Amino acid sequence: MKTQGRTIRIHLVDGTANGIRTAEIMNWTGKAVVASRTDLADLARRAEAKRTGIYCLVGPDPEKTGKTRVYIGEADRVIGRLKDHDSDAKKQFWTSVVLVTSKDENLTKSHGRYLESRLIAIATESRRASLANGTAPKPPGLPEPDVDDMEYFLEQIQMMFPVLGFDFLQPLVEQDPEETETSPLFVFAKVGARAEAREIGDQFVLLAGSTTRKDGVKSWDAYVSLRDGLVADGRLAESGTSGYYLATEDIPFSSPSAAAAIVRASNCNGRTEWTLEDGKTTYADWSASRLAAATDPDQEE
Repeated sequence: MKTQGRTIRIHLVDGTANGIRTAEIMNWTGKAVVASRTDLADLARRAEAKRTGIYCLVGPDPEKTGKTRVYIGEADRVIGRLKDHDSDAKKQFWTSVVLVTSKDENLTKSHGRYLESRLIAIATESRRASLANGTAPKPPGLPEPDVDDMEYFLEQIQMMFPVLGFDFLQPLVEQDPEETETSPLFVFAKVGARAEAREIGDQFVLLAGSTTRKDGVKSWDAYVSLRDGLVADGRLAESGTSGYYLATEDIPFSSPSAAAAIVRASNCNGRTEWTLEDGKTTYADWSASRLAAATDPDQEE
C-alpha cells in the first residue's frame, strides 16, 4: 500500500536558512523548533521553549570521525534544561538543538518522560548516532489512550526530523519490502571478496555475509574512515579468511560507490563495479534502463 503524502510546513523565523526554524504537520498538535547553539538566546525568548517538551542536542561526535552525537531529554520548561546543558562541560559537543512541544499545551510531564524514553530506545536501535545519555529510562505507566496518543506523536516526530536534517531516529535499513522499493540482487566478486547488495529505498545496502578486503591500495582515500568505523562498531568483523572482513549485518551506504570502496578497499566507481547476477549488467546499465522505461512516451499515461 502506497504511503499517503503529507505536508510539512517549515518557517524560517528570521528569513535565513541557518536561523531558527519551526516545523508543523497539518492536523498534528505538535510543533518542532530548530536552533543552533549560537541562537540559544533568541530561542529562549520563544514561547515554545518555555513549555513542556522533549529536546535533542545534536553535534559531531568528538571521538568518532563522521559520527553524530545526540543527547535526548525532556523538561517541564525546556529552556531551563538547555541553559544547564549550555554550561555543562561534559556536553560541549552539541551545535544545534531541536525541541518538540505541543501547540495546545496538553503535553504533561509524564508524556514528556514517555517520549524521552521511546526516543532514546529508537535512537539506540537505529545506531545512526552515538548517544550521550548515560541511562535509558523505562517509559512511565500511562493510560492506554495516552499511550496511543504518544505513539502517534512519535510517528510525526520520526517523519519530521529527517526533513529538518536529523536522521538519527531512522532505521539503518528499511525492513518492509511492501513499503519500500527494492532492487534486484547486485554482486561484487573481485579482489578475492564476495559481496551482495540491494538498493532499498534511497540506500544501497551491503548484505550480511558479504566479505570485504582488509588491506587497500596505497592510493585509497575515499570512505576509509567509514570502513574503520564499521570495524570499530563490529559491523565488519574477522571472517576466518586471512585478509578479509565479514559483514555481520546488513549495512546501508549512501551510494553504490561507497559500498564498492569498502568491499574493494580502494577508490572505485560502484556504478560499474556492481553487476546483476548475470555478471554482465552493471548497476549503471540497470539504472539507465529504469530511467529509459520511465521516460518512454509509450509508458506515459
